Amino acid sequence: MRFPSLPSLPSLQALPSLRPRAAITQPRALAARAVVAAHARARALRRLIAQGALFMGTLAVGAALSANAQTFAPKPDPTQGDGRVSDFYRWTEAIPATPGRLLRTEPLPELVGLPEAARQLRILYTSTSGFDGKTPVVISGALFIPRGTPPAGGWPVLAWGHGTVGLADICAPSWAGRSYRDVRYLSRWLREGFAIVASDYEGLGVAGPHPLINVPMLAYGILDSARAVIRDVPGLDNRVLLVGQSQGGIGVFAAAAYQTRYAPELGVKGSVATGVIYRDPKATPIPLQRDPNKVDDSLAYGFFGFVVDQQHDPSLKPEEVFTEQGLPLVAQARQACLSQVASDVVGNGLTIANARLATPGPGYQKYLADAPRRSARYSEYPTLAIPHPVFIGTGADDVTPSAISQLALMRDACAAGTVVEGHLYAGLGHSATVNASLKDSVPFAKKAIAGQPIQPRCAPSLE
Repeated sequence: MRFPSLPSLPSLQALPSLRPRAAITQPRALAARAVVAAHARARALRRLIAQGALFMGTLAVGAALSANAQTFAPKPDPTQGDGRVSDFYRWTEAIPATPGRLLRTEPLPELVGLPEAARQLRILYTSTSGFDGKTPVVISGALFIPRGTPPAGGWPVLAWGHGTVGLADICAPSWAGRSYRDVRYLSRWLREGFAIVASDYEGLGVAGPHPLINVPMLAYGILDSARAVIRDVPGLDNRVLLVGQSQGGIGVFAAAAYQTRYAPELGVKGSVATGVIYRDPKATPIPLQRDPNKVDDSLAYGFFGFVVDQQHDPSLKPEEVFTEQGLPLVAQARQACLSQVASDVVGNGLTIANARLATPGPGYQKYLADAPRRSARYSEYPTLAIPHPVFIGTGADDVTPSAISQLALMRDACAAGTVVEGHLYAGLGHSATVNASLKDSVPFAKKAIAGQPIQPRCAPSLE
């Protein structure tokens, strides 16, 4: 920083000439000049001190403004589902500007942990907001250490991206625990010798909105979870595997796409994703054919999606989208987790026909008109050219997202130069693919971690 120059003392020659009056004798004149000169120097010195004080005051104001520019966690907002968690999730100090720093840990209760972990911790770490790509945020998560003796250099790290759980803080897996499916899945990776760091994602557990499907948010949260534990937890090696399902599958592919520019120091060796959403910006979307009169628990995602829409435009009104029968579920989506909202959809007999308006109101139609811009910013991967091998497991019966879109991702990523090992599992849907894919993803992971070559499978056959 370059500081402005301080003014120099004025020279005596620059002072106005002093003419002695004729009646003043020479010695008296000299004495008078000396007094006047001294007064002039004193005035100049006072000006200098005043200017210096003003300059230092300016510096003090600048420092105060700089201090005020520090970022703090947002205040809890019940409309975003904030609260109802312990004080561990509240960070009241200024958030460090550097992402991927561990802020604090505490033992994770057994009831919300993994039974096969030798040690498990709740963690709080720094990251970057997915809304603007620059604001520091605090994210919670969990760390699981395998049993046994670590290999030379430490345990390799699996950075886990969980599927959709809801929007409220109480839905964060480090607080609420995990589904039996995920407990089985992650336990297998522990047995295979991976330490697991599991992000809750921005806005879950900690105060602030959770934007659900937001590619940069998911990428930052997953990458910074690995950064934080590798840097600050002894016994972990900088050999990283990115693994995720559904929302976490998007997050894993996003993290793989962002890694070289956002976290180049991470030693990512491979990625494993199932149920990955892919929205090809060049393709015409194919509407999913669904019976409008069938009770469908997947309608829960639509209620969560509307709450996320309001994060972008708070003026949106739910009565422009939902019927009187569907409106109560919007409020429920702010406070309850996915399993409860899905249960309420079924319990109230909600269908597309009786829960949503046939034609949305003008305010929501205007919001939808801006969808391509939001999609380009939040829903598209920055690149499909991934510098490490990627495993993609797809259930042939998956409709959330469609198996067709997942096969398109395999094809397009291969065309971009990524080594993709794709698998298409007959008769399996979105959830069943997770554990069924382990027979293929574990061998893939071991090869990737060891730096062994992976045979591409860009258009897998049904298996």
